[in-house]
Amino acid sequence: MNKADFNEFLQDAELNIETIGRNDKFSDDHHFPYEPTSYSVLERLAESGYISQDDCLIDYGCGKGRVPFYMCHKVGCKAVGIEMMDEFWTLANDNLRKFEGAKKHAKLVGEISFVKSNAEEYEVPDDATCFFFFNPFSIEIMRKVLSKILDSYYANPRRMRLFFYYPQDEYVAYFMTVDEMQFVDEIDCQDLFEEKTKRNVVMVFEMM
Repeated sequence: MNKADFNEFLQDAELNIETIGRNDKFSDDHHFPYEPTSYSVLERLAESGYISQDDCLIDYGCGKGRVPFYMCHKVGCKAVGIEMMDEFWTLANDNLRKFEGAKKHAKLVGEISFVKSNAEEYEVPDDATCFFFFNPFSIEIMRKVLSKILDSYYANPRRMRLFFYYPQDEYVAYFMTVDEMQFVDEIDCQDLFEEKTKRNVVMVFEMM
């Protein structure tokens, strides 16, 4: 086992959850395979200062829940995972029970939840301020999801930040056409992996 893989196992153990492993079982033309975001990338995001304990983070296509668990544990934010597949949603809630069962996470109980819903149908809550995406679905669905986020923004104007890890070119081209979205930063993660690619970044946008 290499160092990166060992770190994945250690972090899962620290959180008392099981999230490791890619799964193509439910993928199709519009919904992409489950693959958890590397803990090293999440650590860099947590240390960026863009997400604080006052935020509510929405993770679209959360799978087994790694992002909500880690970010809540690391920065103390509220976190909600959105997942449409029964199997992953069930596994995420199994992880939630194990996470909450660990005494060291007692103060975080109630700060994490998982919603079974299609991303494009999910009604964004008024307190949601941060949104995380790791290529969960096609650009067609992304347009609908952003429309829901914009509806929430106009209903209750507030600071909103959107994080896109390993973004597709289609995503980036589309984001640049959305007047309300302003590109503010790029968290470089290329040095974390042996294979170098310019897509190994977290792009950060804000609602203007």
